[in-house]
Amino acid sequence: MKTTKKCQFCGKPFVTRSGMQRYCSEACQTEAKRARTAQKNNLFKVSLPLMEIQHQEYLTFSKAATLMGCSRQYIYKLVATGKLKASRISNRMAIIRRADIERMLEGNPYHRILPGSTSAPKKSASSSQSSKREIREKENDEVLNFYSGEEVMTIYKVKQSWLYTSAKRNRIPICRIAGKNYYSKRHIDEFFGVSVDISKITDWLQTEEAEEVFGMKPSALRAYAYRHKIPTKREYGRTYYSKSHLDELRRTDLVNDERYYTVEQVQRIYGLSSANICHIVKVKHIEKVKVGVKNLLLRSDVERVMAERNEQP
Repeated sequence: MKTTKKCQFCGKPFVTRSGMQRYCSEACQTEAKRARTAQKNNLFKVSLPLMEIQHQEYLTFSKAATLMGCSRQYIYKLVATGKLKASRISNRMAIIRRADIERMLEGNPYHRILPGSTSAPKKSASSSQSSKREIREKENDEVLNFYSGEEVMTIYKVKQSWLYTSAKRNRIPICRIAGKNYYSKRHIDEFFGVSVDISKITDWLQTEEAEEVFGMKPSALRAYAYRHKIPTKREYGRTYYSKSHLDELRRTDLVNDERYYTVEQVQRIYGLSSANICHIVKVKHIEKVKVGVKNLLLRSDVERVMAERNEQP
């Protein structure tokens, strides 16, 4: 009686000539052999990088990514955030020690316990109630020190997508409770430049108005507001700056004050170059006030110094 088998390569039924036959034809046998060889070569190619770095103490970023099983971009992120140490040898070469990778992994154990999990040992009813009470109190304390996403969007007039992206980019602590995101109140206030109660401020300047009044570029205006903690607010994608705080710091009233000369006025009156004026201000200690990009010189000091220069032979 003839025996019928199924070809292990193409899957077609065929009549066997012997009990050891597995393929229907020599062509299927050759293709199956070629497939096994290719699979063995691919396995060797995959394991070759791991074999090479098995006994290496110093690794490049690519080899460190291979060792950890992640992307090279993630290694760059770990180094940039300070979680993983790296040593730069040249402008195009940096290495990571295997010991630093192991130390990073040992210093960040995973201890997360999911609510309702049965992996933790059972406790008595009193201890479980006390632990639930402590967790509830902790969550209440966290909520008091955090803004909810709806509160931030209502107060600062921003969109949800913009808020989440900006918080991630500026490393604002986020706490997730009961499916809602809560943002650190202190970090949010610092990010928006709120150091005073903005509800009491009535005069606000848009970016374009502040540029025109104070003669500053948008980048310089943002840096100046951040450096001097000028209250700002953001509504529907537009940034507003406190006019009273900018006036107090920039002192625009001094530009038209008769007690001060501008550098251009001193050049025109006394026929001096800007370099000569700068040297005289430093040597003679003339009082100088900087308003925007302009330097204002006290008029009495300038006239005194110029009179002394005229008296000299």
